[in-house]
Amino acid sequence: MKNKLLLLIGFFLPFLFTQAQIEIYVAISGNDRNTGSLEKPFRTPERAIKELEKAVGKNVKIYFRQGTYYIEKPIVLDHRTTRTQSLLIESYPGEQAFLSAGQLLKPSWKLYKNGIYVTVVSKNAVFERLFINRKPQILARYPNYDVKARVFNGTSADAINPERIRHWKNPKGGYVHGLHSGEWGGLHYQIEGIDEKGELQLKGGWQNNRPSPLHKQYRFVENIFEELDVPGEWFLDREKGLLYYYPYEETDLSKATVEVSRYKNSIQVAGDEKRPISDIEFKNIVFLHNERSFMETQEPLLRSDWTIYRGGSLLLENTQNVKITGCQFIDVGGNAIMLSGYNKGDIIQGNYISGAGASGISFIGNTDAVRSPSFTYEDYVLYEKLDKTPGSRSAHYPQQCIAENNLIHDIGMIEKQSAGIQIDIASQIDVRYNSIYNTPRAGVNIGDGAFGGHILEFNDVFNTVLETGDHGAFNSWGRDRYWSPSRRYMDSITGKHPELILLDAVQTTFIRNNRFRCDHGWDIDLDDGSSNYSIYNNVLLNGGLKLREGFKRKVENNIMINNSFHPHVWFRNSKDSFLHNIVMTPYAPIGIDDWGKDVDYNLLPDLEVLQNAQKRGTDVHSIAGSVDFINSKTGDYRVSGNSPAMRIGFKNFPMDQFGVQIPALKKIAAVPEYPALIIHTENDSGGKTVSFLSTTVKSVYGLGDRSAYGLPDENGVVIMKLEAESPLRKAGFLEKDVIRTIDNTSIKTVNDLIKIYQVSKWKGKLKVSIIRNQQTAEVNLVLP
Repeated sequence: MKNKLLLLIGFFLPFLFTQAQIEIYVAISGNDRNTGSLEKPFRTPERAIKELEKAVGKNVKIYFRQGTYYIEKPIVLDHRTTRTQSLLIESYPGEQAFLSAGQLLKPSWKLYKNGIYVTVVSKNAVFERLFINRKPQILARYPNYDVKARVFNGTSADAINPERIRHWKNPKGGYVHGLHSGEWGGLHYQIEGIDEKGELQLKGGWQNNRPSPLHKQYRFVENIFEELDVPGEWFLDREKGLLYYYPYEETDLSKATVEVSRYKNSIQVAGDEKRPISDIEFKNIVFLHNERSFMETQEPLLRSDWTIYRGGSLLLENTQNVKITGCQFIDVGGNAIMLSGYNKGDIIQGNYISGAGASGISFIGNTDAVRSPSFTYEDYVLYEKLDKTPGSRSAHYPQQCIAENNLIHDIGMIEKQSAGIQIDIASQIDVRYNSIYNTPRAGVNIGDGAFGGHILEFNDVFNTVLETGDHGAFNSWGRDRYWSPSRRYMDSITGKHPELILLDAVQTTFIRNNRFRCDHGWDIDLDDGSSNYSIYNNVLLNGGLKLREGFKRKVENNIMINNSFHPHVWFRNSKDSFLHNIVMTPYAPIGIDDWGKDVDYNLLPDLEVLQNAQKRGTDVHSIAGSVDFINSKTGDYRVSGNSPAMRIGFKNFPMDQFGVQIPALKKIAAVPEYPALIIHTENDSGGKTVSFLSTTVKSVYGLGDRSAYGLPDENGVVIMKLEAESPLRKAGFLEKDVIRTIDNTSIKTVNDLIKIYQVSKWKGKLKVSIIRNQQTAEVNLVLP
């Protein structure tokens, strides 16, 4: 009997399994009255999703055949539309499906004037993005788009001057964009009209959680008809239903594909609090044409500098075990991927994100998960009223999720308070093997300490903070529930009640085995109370490491190329430690009275730097010397067996595992530039020679140098040798020039030169005063 039962099970098992598997096909050539089979596919994504209502408890695969699918409205996968056991949505093997949140136009262009063409569209049509042959075009703006301009691709102080406004007949619906006055992100305003004084009536400015006036220089306007004056620009007259476009000379409008944006979100996976949606995978889908979202970016994220819009091309809310693999998000108008609220065990793997208007991948919890939340920088809850229970108040936040092997670049195209990967109110997010570059602000940002436990490892993050300031390739804030901007209050409260520090930052966050480079800030920037971090085995290529006020940070075995350790305004008893690190310039402390638990066993660049550190009471067992990297020119910053770094306990770690590892993505991913080392050595005259920007320089030393170069004193830096590739040579410097000031700051020694360079190089151009042949001259140095 038992054997017969087993035979019956064996006979019916394949049948039962196939019955549980359903395949649905969608093709551009299909018909929604078809059956959805491979031979008779559906025509639209919406019809395929409708079919899921019949597949209760089944394992379903939806295959999209080659082509572009324009959604009728954002697709929602919830418990009404999706009751499957599992669901896979992907491009048919060997083919590529494109999911457009936009609309295909079939215009009839006619010449308007001055090279501008016009076509009729639906009256009251609303779209802010135009694509010609899949390339985004430029909404009419002033100043005109400049690919070389550092901020917003072109800004001007006179963008909203009365003289310019007078030329605009009807600017309503236009926009004013600019940086925050402190350059902490961007601000955006919609024009509602012009008042009786001839000034613009504006709505907006809520895109930054640290309120500020608009930057006086870095601003521009767009969506103004009178500013349509160069090829690539366009304007939509919504009231008349007319679309104007100034094509490039090589564009044949009669054959061009014309598409416009329509929706901010393409797909929303939305479970509910008691029943998360689970076991869905999106694979090898290209997302296109999403609308911009900057005017929706209003919600403050506790006391971080951010406000956000909880949306994106792909939006997940209340999900479990959802996967996004091998997808592409190309030139989408806002966030690419947003995990909002409760999301557990989700995996974002092997995706390509380029040209996003806001952030790449965001893990954002709900503020109701945080105890005693505060929402502005100045706001805080007094100790007596503070909820002192550790951890979260609800489970409404991303947890145990993974972002790995993603290639993310050129994001934040319009929203400058954005990041390649953003984490706020989340727990145990693993961020690994990602390549992230060309960002206006941080590559990776953590907005608060709630609730820690993240692991950031093997990432390659560079070309960051390109348009803003006071930030890092990695940035964090820790303005947790106990935190206050009042230093006096903080000193008293954390001294009496140190247990408060880890109420939100419950678990340690690890930053390890990464490569960071920031040329306009710090490579790693732990700001305002960031606490409970372990930072080790990282290569910092340019900006060094900053630890502002915070607690329980352990920094070990890191390499800081041409830079150093930047401790800022620490609290008493911070319990911070800085051990076994390689630094190449002097420490740069600001407001430090208490140096934490331990700063020691580090390799410093020379004896003078070491002695100055020891005078402050640190680095008793540290040593000075040249690092002796194996091959810094190829990015191999392991040290040789003879390096003095070995004597302070430094341990080599791999240099070939940074960034995306999936072959197809690794092939197209950029890598950072490896800087020429600034190395201190002693020359025969007693002065220090340094390799600096492919130039050998030394401090002026003694009466001999003063006489030889015709100097009024013994201050300055002498250019001893210029290599062919040196930017100093290209700027017109000559050997034997003596650098005296940079941007009106005196340069007395090589150390001064290095310090001012590190602080000022983000400006892109420096005014340098030199003495040449006993005459004063000025040279403008354009930096690489």
